[in-house]
Amino acid sequence: MKINKAELEAVAVKASQYPPEDIPEIAFAGRSNVGKSSLLNLITGRKALARVSGSPGKTRTINFYRCDDLFRIVDLPGYGFAKVSRSESEKWGAMIEGYLENRRNLRKVVQLVDIRHKPSAQDVQMYDYLKYYGLDGIVVATKADKVGNNQKAACIKTIRQTLGMSREDKVIPVSALKKTGDEELLEVIVSLL
Repeated sequence: MKINKAELEAVAVKASQYPPEDIPEIAFAGRSNVGKSSLLNLITGRKALARVSGSPGKTRTINFYRCDDLFRIVDLPGYGFAKVSRSESEKWGAMIEGYLENRRNLRKVVQLVDIRHKPSAQDVQMYDYLKYYGLDGIVVATKADKVGNNQKAACIKTIRQTLGMSREDKVIPVSALKKTGDEELLEVIVSLL
């Protein structure tokens, strides 16, 4: 599959700003600076559809991207070490929870983790949360170009074990820099739609 057309459809901080629930949605979740925006740009084939930044916490809203008028990719604010106040961080948490728990057309959440590091306690908490709502099962291991091929299998095993993933669950190594892994992820997204 190839996405031919992608556009930012809505930017929201509350449910009244969401687009209609007329097409399926796949959401991206992960720590701040894990590469959600870079992944979105990679799979849509657009260099600057989503703003990419070297500093964590740039995505502070729920961003809805309409793809080929068939489905949406929803970019959620990052969790973790973003330099924001505690009250701002709690507001993001409530915003994300409200979306995940109430959006009827949400099919699955793709959770992003950095392949170079063992998933954090927050990553585990998010995966458990997604599992509770039946939204788990797909993890993208970003920055795959930063580890050698010999290390990759060990890193993926660590991710699987730390998150408590089942055999059926998928870990897809992706490199936005080398443009690898995007086709496999798109195939998984198509199967969900």
